[in-house]
Amino acid sequence: MEPNNENRVIDITAMEVHKVVSPPHRSTFQKLKNRLKETFFPDDPLRQFKGQPLKQKLVLGAQYVFPILEWGPNYSFKLFKSDIVSGLTIASLAIPQGISYAKLANLPPIVGLYSSFVPPLVYAVLGSSRDLAVGPVSIASLVLGSMLREVVSPTKDPILFLQLAFSSTFFAGLFQASLGFLRLGFIIDFLSKATLIGFMAGAAVIVSLQQLKSLLGITNFTKQMAIVPVLSSVFHRTNEWSWQTILMAFCFLGFLLLTRHISMRKPKLFWISAGAPLLSVIISTLLVFAMKGQKHGISIIGKLQEGLNPPSWNMLHFSGSYLGLVIKTGIITGILSLTEGIAVGRTFAALKNYQVDGNKEMIAIGVMNIVGSSTSCYVTTGAFSRSAVNHNAGSKTAVSNIVMAVTVMVTLLFLMPLFQYTPNVVLGAIIVTAVVGLIDVPAAYQIWKIDKFDFLVLLCAFFGVIFISVQNGLAIAIGISILKVLLQITRPKTVMLGNIPGTGIYRNLDHYKEAMSVPGFLILSIEAPINFANATYLKERISRWIEDYDAEGGKNKKQSGLRFVVLDLSAVTAIDTSGVSLFKDLSMAMEKKGFEFVLVNPIGEVLEKLQRADETKDMMRPDCLFLTVEEAVASLSSTIKYQIPDNV
Repeated sequence: MEPNNENRVIDITAMEVHKVVSPPHRSTFQKLKNRLKETFFPDDPLRQFKGQPLKQKLVLGAQYVFPILEWGPNYSFKLFKSDIVSGLTIASLAIPQGISYAKLANLPPIVGLYSSFVPPLVYAVLGSSRDLAVGPVSIASLVLGSMLREVVSPTKDPILFLQLAFSSTFFAGLFQASLGFLRLGFIIDFLSKATLIGFMAGAAVIVSLQQLKSLLGITNFTKQMAIVPVLSSVFHRTNEWSWQTILMAFCFLGFLLLTRHISMRKPKLFWISAGAPLLSVIISTLLVFAMKGQKHGISIIGKLQEGLNPPSWNMLHFSGSYLGLVIKTGIITGILSLTEGIAVGRTFAALKNYQVDGNKEMIAIGVMNIVGSSTSCYVTTGAFSRSAVNHNAGSKTAVSNIVMAVTVMVTLLFLMPLFQYTPNVVLGAIIVTAVVGLIDVPAAYQIWKIDKFDFLVLLCAFFGVIFISVQNGLAIAIGISILKVLLQITRPKTVMLGNIPGTGIYRNLDHYKEAMSVPGFLILSIEAPINFANATYLKERISRWIEDYDAEGGKNKKQSGLRFVVLDLSAVTAIDTSGVSLFKDLSMAMEKKGFEFVLVNPIGEVLEKLQRADETKDMMRPDCLFLTVEEAVASLSSTIKYQIPDNV
């Protein structure tokens, strides 16, 4: 509190006091209905059906479930020309990335191509984004592979590992679709921006370090994902380094990073970075084939199976000792891929000024993973790199995904023998180039400037991933984020208000230095809902405010004694029974000390619950309930004279 200086007497101008009106009566059923609607249906998806005839409702319902029926009837050849260009462009990126990401997940390379064929077809029917390009992504591949490899070796038991990967994909899709059907998409909001940026950067570092096996030609490499064992494995295996592999890695990695830099500087040249991975695969394959590089220490993919996706529903595990593992892996990879896919879809929707329905996206991504798990595919979603290329190439509708899928189908049927001599070093270079973009230094710096606690969350996610493990780093970051929310709930902000001279405005005394406290009044504002988690803290904090006021009055004898405790409840949006008990206790405590306890602007639900609890009508008397702080001060001070600072 600021000390009072010289005193002078002023007249308190009388003003009209507005009555605080009780909210309109609503039944318990109406309240519950409104709460459920705002929780699960904030977008009100049924509003388009209101007032429509039955036939139109059926049409709208079909279009809602299958968005392709909405834009399909109006599809034209002009749109197809744009979509075929963008589809072929992303196919040139999806083929080498699919092979590379499958290896990142410790799966056969062919599974990456399978995952770029069936899921895009499903998404084209169910998805609502025009720009999302579907396929395997680096982070989900890394998490899937690392979590399963902790229990099952992909080299010693490849069939079981593949079965667990498909089973995890099924549970990922089931979890994703369930979130959409049950309208529980807000669950993924626990992955804050800071958590995602730190996690993505840490995962990018780990993914890049893992590729040192391919880039250096090491054959015996650690299975652990943390940075220390990875670097230890690299420098303890210098005898396995291959200069031919290192030379090829340097050339192609430099080429890919250069094309990425050019496309970033000049977005119109997006096709350069989009076509660079496929061009690298073609050139490196020809070089290895011509020079018989496999005989000189250069590791190659080997023969790949021809043909379309074989069914895999008989490989899914729904019981046994691995059930817990595949459910946990499915949920974690499902959340990560869902978060990435929806974020990417909304980003490009905003650029083109159209809406993406988050819950429909969850259902679409979930269904395509469920279908994918039965057709030899692993976890897929909308990847930022491919979607950016799709957007820049002029994609108009989801037909670009169909074009990409058809291109991959042709590759699976007729072109697989051409990839036999593709060197693993190039696949490693493609992965490194793709994940470099996940390290967003400007965004991290922006978080540092805005919120230091969020930056701490970012660092925990980053260092947790690179020093402990991918899933534990993510868990630590989410835990700290939840702790931050709990702290905000259990320790709500309370501030002392003062009057800005010459106005009826009352603001935080610490914020507005010109604001002055009103003698005889302790005016406090609570800026959070009041519930069982913070009621005890608020009681103690308000008691300390009163003690501080009294102590300040003892030091400054010219300051008027405390007469009124005013609580501004404008920012209190909700209250429970513990909160109601808090006000009852405060009211009795103030009465014993000879203070008047006054409430200002309790809103809706808060006012209604306080009135129901005030059986004796002592706490909610008209002279203890005001609409604004200005009216409360004017009304309460109209019967007495005040000694107030001369500079008010």
